[in-house]
Amino acid sequence: MAKGTPATVAAARAGIPFDLVEYDYDPDADSVGLAAAEAIGEPPSRVFKTLMIEADGRPVCAVLPSDHEVSMKRIAAAAGAKAAKMMPVPAAERLTGYKVGGISPFGQRKTVPTIVEEAATSEPYLYVNGGRRGLQMKLSLVDLRETLGATLAGFAA
Repeated sequence: MAKGTPATVAAARAGIPFDLVEYDYDPDADSVGLAAAEAIGEPPSRVFKTLMIEADGRPVCAVLPSDHEVSMKRIAAAAGAKAAKMMPVPAAERLTGYKVGGISPFGQRKTVPTIVEEAATSEPYLYVNGGRRGLQMKLSLVDLRETLGATLAGFAA
């Protein structure tokens, strides 16, 4: 399968260095992020999942380690909102242009605020979804934050 996705195209256009890692995606895994970490041989703290959140009805992209859960109260506060909830799957797929399990913070159809869990600062590099199931992008936190204009916040439960 071709590796060119809206995510990889967006990252390449931004001029940031990244490596791609493909793996066998398991649609039946209890946790897609944990399964990805195991498949590529990286600790779950380094393989980040992308969750689409509604904070006071506004979309927010939350990026956090695959071994963490999001605290809706904390992500709402980080987004300057009173309440937050997971975006329904059809809405997330429409907004991003990606299928769940393949949502990347890069190359989404609509630019939305991105918040990265501050635990990322303790990792030398991160993996985020490359824009399709079974594809991860390895890059630095600095490049991710600068390219997406992402903020850091402690929102893991």
